[in-house]
Amino acid sequence: MRHFFILLVHELRMLAVSTATYIAAVLFLVMMGFFYFYVLFQYDHQPETDLPSTTYFECFWVPVFFVVPLLTMKSLAEERRHGTLEALLTTPSTTLEIVMGKFCAAYILYAAFWALSLLYPVIAHEYLPIGRTDPRLIEPASLMGGYLFVLVSGLLYIALGIFASSVTRDTLVAGMLGFSLVFALIVSGWLMKDLHLQDSSLAWLQPTLDYFNTFRQLEDFARGIVDTRMFFLYASNTLLVLGLTTLTVEARATA
Repeated sequence: MRHFFILLVHELRMLAVSTATYIAAVLFLVMMGFFYFYVLFQYDHQPETDLPSTTYFECFWVPVFFVVPLLTMKSLAEERRHGTLEALLTTPSTTLEIVMGKFCAAYILYAAFWALSLLYPVIAHEYLPIGRTDPRLIEPASLMGGYLFVLVSGLLYIALGIFASSVTRDTLVAGMLGFSLVFALIVSGWLMKDLHLQDSSLAWLQPTLDYFNTFRQLEDFARGIVDTRMFFLYASNTLLVLGLTTLTVEARATA
């Protein structure tokens, strides 16, 4: 474990001086700020029955498409391009420790970005007229549920980005592949959102599709309904992807 923490600190330092990290931070905060205050503007002019935070979290996928590739595309691809990965594999650190160090560093920054976005509801509640008259803007159950979902689902998204970086030497290709994997995963949930099989011969598939439907999961969490099955779903798939990443790194190292 000592090697893991050394690698983790090193990766955090590398991300802290990376231009891509600051681009990801700016893109994330600008987009989420725009979405949040646009939702408030809409609610101020046309009140809805849903909580503002529920509508706000429905846009979580837009910054994720850009943040995940920017945080992960250099993790292993750049090491391989510069020839430092092979040297790193000769140290006492195991391949799993190397992969986990890069994964945890990227995930910590991902979580930090979302933590910073908590400033938006606080600012709205304290300084905007609508925030002082509408307590729904800072509804604890909805905010906690929504942020819990983006943090849990982020485990898998970051793992996919690390995996994409492990299969190529080109950071741009790694970023595009990471974007494609996350895009495919989230868009498949969006497609299943409007898929109704109750009246067809495939009605027995509906519960399974609902279980894997990203937007159905998000809707429940954003309403304060925490489904513990999602913890198992995302954690198990994250471990699977990280395991494949570890095998990929080892296979390419011995090739």
